[in-house]
Amino acid sequence: APGTVYRCWSQAEDGRLPTFPSPEIRIADLAQFALQAACWGDPDAAGLALPDPPPAGAMAAAREVLVAVGAVAPDGRVTPRGIGMSRLGLHPRLARALLDGAAAVGPRRAAELVALLSEEPPREYGDDLAAAWRRARAGGDAYATRWRTEATRLRRSAGGADGSAAPATAGPVGAVSGDDAAAGLVAALAFPERVAKAKGEGAFLMASGTAAELGDGSRLRSAPWLAVAVADRGPHSASARVRLGAVLDEDTARAAAAHLLTSGDEVRWEDGDLVARATHRLGAIALAVRPLKNPDPVLVRAALLEGLRSDGLGLLRWTPDARALRARLGFLHRTLGGAWPDVADDGVLLARADDWLEPELSRARRRADLARIDAGQALNRLLPWATGEAARLDELAPERIEVPSGSRIRVDYSAEHGQPVLAVKLQELFGLAETPRVAGVPVLVHLLSPAGRPAAVTADLASFWRGGYLAVRAELRGRYPKHPWPQDPATAEPTRHTNARLRR
Repeated sequence: APGTVYRCWSQAEDGRLPTFPSPEIRIADLAQFALQAACWGDPDAAGLALPDPPPAGAMAAAREVLVAVGAVAPDGRVTPRGIGMSRLGLHPRLARALLDGAAAVGPRRAAELVALLSEEPPREYGDDLAAAWRRARAGGDAYATRWRTEATRLRRSAGGADGSAAPATAGPVGAVSGDDAAAGLVAALAFPERVAKAKGEGAFLMASGTAAELGDGSRLRSAPWLAVAVADRGPHSASARVRLGAVLDEDTARAAAAHLLTSGDEVRWEDGDLVARATHRLGAIALAVRPLKNPDPVLVRAALLEGLRSDGLGLLRWTPDARALRARLGFLHRTLGGAWPDVADDGVLLARADDWLEPELSRARRRADLARIDAGQALNRLLPWATGEAARLDELAPERIEVPSGSRIRVDYSAEHGQPVLAVKLQELFGLAETPRVAGVPVLVHLLSPAGRPAAVTADLASFWRGGYLAVRAELRGRYPKHPWPQDPATAEPTRHTNARLRR
């Protein structure tokens, strides 16, 4: 109807908001929907006339949950157990906790605990699920009243749900007594990927791989294992904060999350070195670990490559000559291209590991072995030998250039300079009219004072001798009187010595 709309945010923010909110089907947990679709004989919901189709990723995640709780077969067809679960009016996770938990803790206690998980207790009930259970039983507040009504409904519904036609999805769990043990089992059955092992006082690792923390003063901080029922994590937080959980033991964790148990060999790059071990895991939680004496060489090579990708090619042995060769090849690739390889980017080099790091990489077994690989010797394998261009390396990009004084000066081909740099004392270039070139590119000459400090920089020596030299001569001849500063450098004798040495 006609009226006034007050938007309680800025106009700029209003312009960034979507025209319509996202449909619930695109953001919701679809496990319950997927179970219902499977009961209708359409596991993918492809034949349903929906305003928006369910996202494929969300449906795949829902299928994984339903298979884990025994509600559907791997091909998506609903099981008799799943049909019974769909009649409970619960999320499939909670339906699994109710049905499987009833066998271990009794129908009444399972129903009461699932009712607590269905509607999170008020914060004042605390973070201990067993303690919250006792408080709800004794409480007279509005939450306790709703909880008792739901617990009664669930106990009656569980009796009518026919889950007997399919086996329980938990491992063999005996009868459980005590509030703590019962609460831990039921929470773990509902959220098996959230069973967590202690890492330290108040810190845990969940089977999902997420770290979790308990608040100060929590009774649960000393628990060796935890069943996390409710947790939240801020956008910039590395760990989730446990809001509701229960004490657990390892045997119960293994039984409740049996589908997450795996065993196998792990060869990976970890904490700066190669780690090879045989592990038995519950999701991300390592239950047993032993070193592998003879890991698969293929896995070792892949792990070492991962180390080079994460920590860089600096893991190899880079001598000054090796670094110089890489810079020379990088210059030729930038200047001439063609068969000259791209060696400047680590990613490109690692993509060609088979071409230049073999066989050394296949023989390596740890970080120390990488450090023994001579990177310069390995890089030689990338030179264009097949075309014959490799033989021209010293011609096109010489490591050193001989200057008029007779000195052989190293050329710096580092990419940061843009063009090759020849750093040489000014007196050693007397009589050199033209700037040296490499691969057709004039070098950038850094003319050094007798003390080795830059006095001038030029890529045009002829122009420097005509003009710039006079200014440098006027500035430095008084500071370095023992060195020659002729008025005509074009005809002067090039030297790396002082006037006294020249007279001798």
